[in-house]
Amino acid sequence: MLQITATTDEEQALCPIRNVLANVNGKWQPLIVFALEDGPQRFSTLRRTVGDITQRVLTENLRSLERDGYLTRTVNPGPPVEVSYELSKLGRTLVAALKPLAAWAERSYPAVKKARIEYDQRTT
Repeated sequence: MLQITATTDEEQALCPIRNVLANVNGKWQPLIVFALEDGPQRFSTLRRTVGDITQRVLTENLRSLERDGYLTRTVNPGPPVEVSYELSKLGRTLVAALKPLAAWAERSYPAVKKARIEYDQRTT
């Protein structure tokens, strides 16, 4: 089993699994890095690609992904000013790691959906 037990705040802060996964396994981060897989995109294009994300949430997630080194932000002073985002080398390795999970999710969705329905019927 992976070493995931942390009983103190210090152990939690030093746990690489908790530190890394906490910032890449949310609802939006994988979708954003998948959207950037084919190359740089401007903010508005990313927002359209993801679809159901607000401007504020996209901004927060882009900043977090940039802070952790998964993407780079480039500002072209224009005019007009253009900002684009691109996966870094580390970000491309993240996409490679997430793709099998995404494929598993696609394959497993019918079974998960069935399990949810059965659970809801049992518990209501």
